[in-house]
Amino acid sequence: MKVILLGNAGSGKSTFSRKLLAREPAACLSLDTVAFAGGPTRRPLADSIAAVRHFIAAHESWIIEGCYADILESILAECEELIFLNPGIEVCVAHCRARPWEPEKFPSPEAQNENLDNLIDWVRAYETREDEYGLARHRQLYNSFRGKKRELQDPADYVGV
Repeated sequence: MKVILLGNAGSGKSTFSRKLLAREPAACLSLDTVAFAGGPTRRPLADSIAAVRHFIAAHESWIIEGCYADILESILAECEELIFLNPGIEVCVAHCRARPWEPEKFPSPEAQNENLDNLIDWVRAYETREDEYGLARHRQLYNSFRGKKRELQDPADYVGV
C-alpha cells in the first residue's frame, strides 16, 4: 500500500489513515511533522520534500497524509492511490471542534483549545485560499493525477474503507 490522503484540516485524514492501517499495516506520515519539524514556522520546501523522500525510501508500504499540495506534488508519482477527502467546510469545522488533544502538536489541551478559533478561521478559508493549502490547489493536484484515485465527500463513505 502506497497511499496519499489529501484534504483540508478537519477533513478526516488522520482518522481515515487509522482505518486503513487497521486493515493493512503500513508506516504512516503526517506531513505536519515534516513541514514544521517541531517549530512554529514552516521549514524550507526542499527540506520537507527530502524528509518525505527519506520516509518513502525507508518503507515498502506507507500512508502519507496532509494538506500540503506543494510537498505532495513532488511525490505524487510514488503513490498507488490518491484519496481526496473533501467533506465540506462545516464538516471540517465540526471535526476540528471534536478533535481530541494532539500532544504531538500542542503541549497541553489548553494550548490546543487556545488555537481553535485560528484553526477554524483557517479551515473556513479553504474554498477561497489560493495557496498550497486551498481547495483550488488540491483540486488541481487531484485532477492532474492519472493513477488510481477517489474523492470522498461524505464521511459516511469513509467507513467502508
